Amino acid sequence: MTAPGRLLPEGYRTVLSDPGFRRLATAALVSFLGDGLSVVALVWVALTLAPPGTEGLVVGAAVAAYALPAAVGAVLLAPWLSRLDARRLVSLSASLRAVALGTVAVLHLAGGLGVAGYIGLLAVSSVLGAWGNAGLYTIVSRLFDAGRRLPANSLVSTAQQVSIVVGPALAGVLVGFVDAAVVLGLDALTWAFLGVQVLRINLPDTAAASGRPRLSTGFRLLARRPHLAGLLAVTAGFVFLYGPVEVALPLYVTHDLHGSAGLLGAYWAVFGVGAIVGGLLGGMLRTTRQWPLVVAVIAGWGLTLIPFGFLDAAAPTLALFALGGLAYGPFPAFTLALFQNATDPADLPALLAARGAITMTVMPAGAAVGGPLAAVLGAAGTLLVSGVATLALAVVTAAVLVAAAR
Repeated sequence: MTAPGRLLPEGYRTVLSDPGFRRLATAALVSFLGDGLSVVALVWVALTLAPPGTEGLVVGAAVAAYALPAAVGAVLLAPWLSRLDARRLVSLSASLRAVALGTVAVLHLAGGLGVAGYIGLLAVSSVLGAWGNAGLYTIVSRLFDAGRRLPANSLVSTAQQVSIVVGPALAGVLVGFVDAAVVLGLDALTWAFLGVQVLRINLPDTAAASGRPRLSTGFRLLARRPHLAGLLAVTAGFVFLYGPVEVALPLYVTHDLHGSAGLLGAYWAVFGVGAIVGGLLGGMLRTTRQWPLVVAVIAGWGLTLIPFGFLDAAAPTLALFALGGLAYGPFPAFTLALFQNATDPADLPALLAARGAITMTVMPAGAAVGGPLAAVLGAAGTLLVSGVATLALAVVTAAVLVAAAR
């Protein structure tokens, strides 16, 4: 019975032996699975509500609304939320998502949901998103010391990628039998589960006591750590250039390939498979040379997007999307570990919320740009431009690093 466990690297075995982390990882996996369902369902509801000829704009607005208000919440709600325990931050964020998405499902099934109402409810659901994500990784930071945070982050990130494998594929099947709003309702239930379970986690006494409010804001903390500010700047550029993909890919599947929701789910599923492998391998890294990895991830993702501009076949582009997931996989866990190790646990929620405010702003901003871009260049052209620009970001970053080293 112990043999399968011994096949795991020691770092993974150590963090999984902690009961609090097991509860957190399980609840997060369920919630991530719900969001995996929404990858397809959110877009499909937008497509059913959009007037003819406005599909790209409505999809872009929906994707932006599901994330962009988190940046506003990260700034405006800081005086109150920075004082809360990390568990309560996660629970509040999850509860708001559950209520708002549940309302979307009920209204759509009742025939009372329009485009404006849909975008508005998605926006409400995301207001606490930055704080909820900050709370999640603050709990990880408080459960483990610096040496165990990278494998713990990797397992949480891998759980998210597992959900991307299962969720979109399952959603593609479900949308063929039930209204896409029903799938969003299932996502609401998974958020509710996370909101309850996270409150049952017991943190170490010393960690819980360190949750006192601090005068410094997350943005001031970033200003005091130039290496983290630089990493965040490059990350923000990377995430912005990814934004148009979330708009262009559904249009590429439906217009260029004449595919279904199931095919769109397959793209996200193969991406998730690649990201699982990449994330697990990244969790075993023991290196302090973070910038070469950052550049390699950005370049790898850009290279996998460029061929979309010249291909209109599902098989090769599915393979490319899987490679893109493999390249991207280690990135979230690695960058989060850098933030956790450079910050006192009491300051970490504010710092990660500031980080989330920036990353959650630039991705939907990129998605908002992706709508008009797709209207002009088409879906394939938008994916090509995103890939070329991402590769250029990697080249510029590498050139700056080389110049700084000299």
